[in-house]
Amino acid sequence: MRRFTALAFITAAITTFASSPAASATPAGGSLHVDSVVVTLIDQVDLSAREAGPLEQIAVHEGQTVESGALLARLDDTDAVLGLNKAKLESQIAMKQAEDDVKLRFAKKSLDVATAEEQRAIESAEKFRKSVSQTELDELRLTKQKAALEVEAAAEDQEIARLTAKLKENAVETANNNLAHRRIIAPLGGVVVQIKRQRGEWVQPGDVVVRVLRLDRLRAEAFINAHEIGGDLVGRPVTLTVDLPGAARSQFHGKIVFVNPESNPVNGQSRVWAEIDNPQQILRPGLSGSMIIEEAPATADTRGARN
Repeated sequence: MRRFTALAFITAAITTFASSPAASATPAGGSLHVDSVVVTLIDQVDLSAREAGPLEQIAVHEGQTVESGALLARLDDTDAVLGLNKAKLESQIAMKQAEDDVKLRFAKKSLDVATAEEQRAIESAEKFRKSVSQTELDELRLTKQKAALEVEAAAEDQEIARLTAKLKENAVETANNNLAHRRIIAPLGGVVVQIKRQRGEWVQPGDVVVRVLRLDRLRAEAFINAHEIGGDLVGRPVTLTVDLPGAARSQFHGKIVFVNPESNPVNGQSRVWAEIDNPQQILRPGLSGSMIIEEAPATADTRGARN
């Protein structure tokens, strides 16, 4: 027997009521009444492994409600943790080296001393002839030039140390990403509906581990006759009526968020959908019902026109 997925069922339901006359809308005191509406998902996600390795932890169970950012599962991350710790230590060492300016300060002091010695020798030679030989002046000048070069070298070494520190910071970020790739995190709040792998199983990148559905906000999809669309429906409040087990004609509220500008050339219908608030999560995808698209709230312009 062929098995149909929930998505296939919902798609089939939409196709059925799209071709049905019951999906048309009729005026009701400035509002639109849509006889056939199907409830579908807005957000759903199959969360896959991004690295290869054994599953070390499954942190949730089917039916559990999770918040965005919650840990769902974790691969073995021993090597990743060690790599991150190593990167952090290397980064700390590099930062210390970048902040160490002892060599540069010593080189500058040496240059100051060499400059002062040369200046004293020049002044002495000017006052007392032959008190300082030309050879001695040349040696002092060479010492000063050497000290100046040592200052440049020390400054370059410190700049290299700063760049190395930045490189080590990038290594820490890379190690953090490497660790994060071994953790499966919920990108949205919702309900865990399926766990496809178990602890200890080896997974490959792309293998689906957990499936999460967002149920606190759903979509009500319908097709209405294009000639019934007067003005801009987007933003207009809606009331969805659905028969639930033990609670017939349960009502939910939302607003229109999309109206397809194209109409079906065969039946003249356009697809619309509304986002429906479902804080108690009692409304389920796949259910069908009816919907009233209420009259747009009066604006200052329309109130003035009526007066």
